[in-house]
Amino acid sequence: MDIGRIVHELPPSGNNTRNSEGSFITLTDGRIRFIYSRFDADNSHDDANADIAEIVSADGGETWDSPRILFTASGCGAKNLMSVSLLRLKSGEIGLFYLVRNGWHDTRIILRRSKDEGETWSDAQYCMDDLGYHVVNNDRVIMLSSGRLLIPAAIHPNGTYDGWTTVRGDSFNAFYLSDDDGRTWRQSRGMVSMYCSENPCGLQEPGVVELPGGALWGYSRTSLGRHYEFFSLDCGETWTQAQPSQFTAPPSPLQIKKSPYDSRLCAVWNPIPNYQTRVDKSGWGRNPLVLAFSDGGMKFSEPVILENAPKTGYCYPAVHYLPDSILLAYCAGSESDGGCLNRIAIRKLPL
Repeated sequence: MDIGRIVHELPPSGNNTRNSEGSFITLTDGRIRFIYSRFDADNSHDDANADIAEIVSADGGETWDSPRILFTASGCGAKNLMSVSLLRLKSGEIGLFYLVRNGWHDTRIILRRSKDEGETWSDAQYCMDDLGYHVVNNDRVIMLSSGRLLIPAAIHPNGTYDGWTTVRGDSFNAFYLSDDDGRTWRQSRGMVSMYCSENPCGLQEPGVVELPGGALWGYSRTSLGRHYEFFSLDCGETWTQAQPSQFTAPPSPLQIKKSPYDSRLCAVWNPIPNYQTRVDKSGWGRNPLVLAFSDGGMKFSEPVILENAPKTGYCYPAVHYLPDSILLAYCAGSESDGGCLNRIAIRKLPL
């Protein structure tokens, strides 16, 4: 399989300490927008100041223009803005989803809409009513064949440790649904949880993909050396118990994305668990980065290695299908970047 080539990178530099967690959308004139989180604080931690920025390609992802800031955390009165998803809504508008972090007590996803292909955006609308620490990965909001919108979220309960309030490391999965093109939202009746002493992180960073016939296949990262999976047969209202999946990994995200052109699925993940005997533990064990395809079902081809440079970690992929190729954006930071989350690489692969 031809693994393509890196067509663009967004490295950290100066007061831009980190670029990470983005999503693509193709515009009606054929251009492609990539919108992501741009950190401009003196550190690159998840709770550091981060704004929403974008770059645009007019030649199918071969070249990209300079970044520009769309929304600032300070302008929103928030600590930071991150984890972008882009989606073409039924109305034809573009939906821009991202997390607004106001603190441990309030991190929720919002939706902005654009009627002019991303030139201007509506006011922000929260998709979650209840306060809490919600984690929604980039490139994870989906539209089902029924038209229902679904947001998979990991909810971390609040806790108090040594006299200060933060969130627990473990989480459970909830799903936020909209049947009116994102105008109103509600939480699904069912949730998925898995607590045990061997899995202190619970179910983190969930994703969902729709299979042929309408069943929903959900997945979450764990501390158990593999992702766990669960299913819904009623468009996300209720879910089965979590069980081990075919995808091994350290605590790092899996992304499975369905093609809009056919039934194929693309999976991108880190397949090697971070065993204690592993010599190179840089990048949180998020190395190598591999890709595999299925024809729409749950049986995937043999994974192909995309990246495996030493002392580098690869994670938080965004998958974007074009008629004859795929664009992948992912964190690809090395020790010289200050961490695996600090650099974005965009790769183009032929189909």
